[in-house]
Amino acid sequence: MKTIKGPALFLAQFVGDEAPFNSWDSITKWAADCGYEGVQVPAGADCLIDLDLASTSKDYCDEWKGQAAQNGVAVTELSTHLEGQLVAVHPAYDEAFDGFAAPEVRGNPKARQEWAVGQVKKALTASRLMGLTDHVSFSGSLAWPYIYPWPQRPAGLVETAFDELAARWRPLLDHAEDEGINVCYEIHPGEDLHDGITFEMFLERVDNHARCNMLFDPSHYVLQCLDYLDHIDIYHERIKMFHVKDAEFRPTGRQGVYGGYQSWVDRAGRFRSLGDGQVDFKGIFAKMAAYDFTGWAVVEWECALKHPEDGAREGAQFVKDHIIRVTERAFDDFADGGTDDAANARMLGLGDAS
Repeated sequence: MKTIKGPALFLAQFVGDEAPFNSWDSITKWAADCGYEGVQVPAGADCLIDLDLASTSKDYCDEWKGQAAQNGVAVTELSTHLEGQLVAVHPAYDEAFDGFAAPEVRGNPKARQEWAVGQVKKALTASRLMGLTDHVSFSGSLAWPYIYPWPQRPAGLVETAFDELAARWRPLLDHAEDEGINVCYEIHPGEDLHDGITFEMFLERVDNHARCNMLFDPSHYVLQCLDYLDHIDIYHERIKMFHVKDAEFRPTGRQGVYGGYQSWVDRAGRFRSLGDGQVDFKGIFAKMAAYDFTGWAVVEWECALKHPEDGAREGAQFVKDHIIRVTERAFDDFADGGTDDAANARMLGLGDAS
């Protein structure tokens, strides 16, 4: 068995215009001061990383990683959540997601998609140059507006959407193979890959591509009333990344899973800082240890109530308290009788095994 690495922190929710969140040097020092050993980095955060340089210059990557290491943290992975979202955008969300793109391609869905594909490719290449093994992204969505089967969906609508989604991602997965990087889709509402079934539908269409994998985030499963521990049992071979994020689901007589169009603080299902929600992290960390998960435990702070800096500092200690340092021997080794094949045969009444 292997001991999970961590704690690490996803920086996307902390990047900003003010120090210490506005530069690579200061944010890595801050993360280390909070107690983190690693950081997961949004590749589109220009104040933290020059993706063009990172995808073409190993010297830049070495210097960039070296600065983080000097400040006390390792780079765990790059992320292209927003760029991956733009690989597939249903027209209903065209304007809402347009702001994720570079200014020069906004208002032009075709150019925006081409830009997004190029950004994901650059991030995969940069990941190789940095010596990383995994990369996280969103799948994007074409079928999501039709998630509820009313009005009745026309035959073949969902199948066509997933065929197209797979066609758009297959070249990126092939590029990931060339670079030696796993693409880990964050299974997430709003994406076409939002649960195990939809992941399987996609996986089948990309011919069980070896680079098609998952990021496991239990908070999104709490809000769907999905068994996240069973999910690990089913998909552990494809789970290559882990977001440690808490959530709670408290339905009332007025609202349930759909939330009644309420803001996050007023929804029955909402994200919480670590330890303030309902996720069974002891069970999760135990399963991760049992299945030899080799990645990082990465805190993603999202909470409707608590201040982010408090959530970040508490999260580092929370993960430290939950990481299981796996045993190197069986607990009952002290009672080992030193048996051999002959002794085993005698114990079974089989006589001389020879």
